[in-house]
Amino acid sequence: MLTVEFDRLGIAPGDRILDIGCGTGRHVCGAYRLKGVLAIGADVSVTDLKEARNGLAFHDALGEHGGGSWGVHAADITCLPYPDSCFDLVICSEVLEHIPDDKTAISEIIRVLKPGKNLVVSVPRYYPERICWAFSDAYHQTSGGHIRIYRSKALICMLENAGTRQWTSHYAHSIHTPYWWLKCLIGTNSEDPLPVALYHRLLTWDILKRPRITRFIDRLLNPVLGKSITFYLRKL
Repeated sequence: MLTVEFDRLGIAPGDRILDIGCGTGRHVCGAYRLKGVLAIGADVSVTDLKEARNGLAFHDALGEHGGGSWGVHAADITCLPYPDSCFDLVICSEVLEHIPDDKTAISEIIRVLKPGKNLVVSVPRYYPERICWAFSDAYHQTSGGHIRIYRSKALICMLENAGTRQWTSHYAHSIHTPYWWLKCLIGTNSEDPLPVALYHRLLTWDILKRPRITRFIDRLLNPVLGKSITFYLRKL
């Protein structure tokens, strides 16, 4: 389930791509499928990095890659272990809402990006996220969970003041929004009530099979129900 639309970005063989806060690797694995790139996934969670590494190795075993290379690194977004201006693309997807010092995090992801190159940042969209918070305290009080809700204009201002300019944006994952509302309303425990469990099965099926009908519904509803908003910016 990709939030970033790679075909917007003009990625070329030889490009170095950093997916910071990569989690279990959905975007770094997606990047690795592009022709001739170096795809780096970085995260503070060693457990997630192991899963990301396994996913990348799985693509290697199946030959489902673009002929480039990959790596995974343990890294703190507020103190990245990379030199200035060393990446051609930085992806920061669904990360900043977890970070107490988001201003330093933004400074770091822009520092390691080459001038003139793209930064992609996604966060939960304001109003779907606000409804989740209203329905459930547990949703946002979990350790390591979301600590803030961004308004789009405020986040864009922070990113542009740090040395970028936005050139487009889009919403994503509309069919996931009702799932989270339902989960927050009737069940945030490990054992989900039946309606939540059934909706989760639907989403898992959609991610694995990618049927045309759910892709169409997702695109149709994204402007209204999109769970995430993705910003595309260029470093000055």
